[in-house]
Amino acid sequence: MTEKYKIYIPEEMRSRLMNDAELFEFTKNDGSVNLNAFLKELLVNYFDRYREEKKHLLDTILSDLSEYSSITDQDANAIADKIINTYMRSGEYRSGRNATITLTVSGRSLDVMRSIENNMLSQVSLSQYINDLLSSYLSIARSSREMIIFRDTFDDLNKAIKSKRIITFSSTSSPDQVFTIRPYMIAASKEEQCNYLLCTDDRFGQPRTFRISRLRAVYISSDTFEINENIMAELNEVARRNPQSASKNVEAKVVMTDRGIHKFHMVTKNRPDVERREGNTFYFNWPRRQLEDYFVRFGKDAVIVSPPECIESLKSIYGKALDAYRRAEKG
Repeated sequence: MTEKYKIYIPEEMRSRLMNDAELFEFTKNDGSVNLNAFLKELLVNYFDRYREEKKHLLDTILSDLSEYSSITDQDANAIADKIINTYMRSGEYRSGRNATITLTVSGRSLDVMRSIENNMLSQVSLSQYINDLLSSYLSIARSSREMIIFRDTFDDLNKAIKSKRIITFSSTSSPDQVFTIRPYMIAASKEEQCNYLLCTDDRFGQPRTFRISRLRAVYISSDTFEINENIMAELNEVARRNPQSASKNVEAKVVMTDRGIHKFHMVTKNRPDVERREGNTFYFNWPRRQLEDYFVRFGKDAVIVSPPECIESLKSIYGKALDAYRRAEKG
């Protein structure tokens, strides 16, 4: 059975939810963002936690109010409800234009909506309750929000890490390939605020990282493995520096203009750590791909002068871009 609900939420809230849905790659067949599929996962995976946290807050307020003998139990309940449903509601989204979303639910997400309708709406409307739930979700750090949306995947990975079991899965990045890996740890990227599985390939023993939101069909095998302390130390360093990639670091030398140095201070996302600086020359020990992806945006204001492979890679990127513009000029 499928039901549809019209929910009214602030446009800013809708925009932030769309950003999460896009980042976590909830898409329709045509490639557009599938907000409905994302919201269904959010409801199923966050409702119990939200309800329990709200109940804990209510119990705490009631406990404090009970210390005042002049307040009856009935009045205490009314005051507590008023505090939670009015004064404790986030004011972040109260102003501005509202958006209407049609939430189409079935299965577990329909069960959640019916539970809300039947038990949670004595003081608020359905839209108000959903607004508060979504506002609570958005108040959490994005890496933790990812853990909510992909709760089953995180549970499976943590179980496999704890029991040292080999796992298999596919990935939306390589949907036709099945990976067999030894899971070591989960690390969050501070810049992207996404979570990564740090592991080794079971066949070749090479360190790898996978973005957890892209994993599908995680299966925990009965096969166990022994922790390699050298690999553990290497992956700990990857987790500290740049969990997006387990590729080997390269010694790089980058010469920047004054404008490039200004950009370097301003563009903090995925910025590599500086080993040392000599005037406008900066030295890095960082994964090659991440260095190239970061500095390619700087153009002539940051030139990687070593190692040679970085030079050739960026020359190829800029060359292809120049060819594309020349073709565009010719029509």
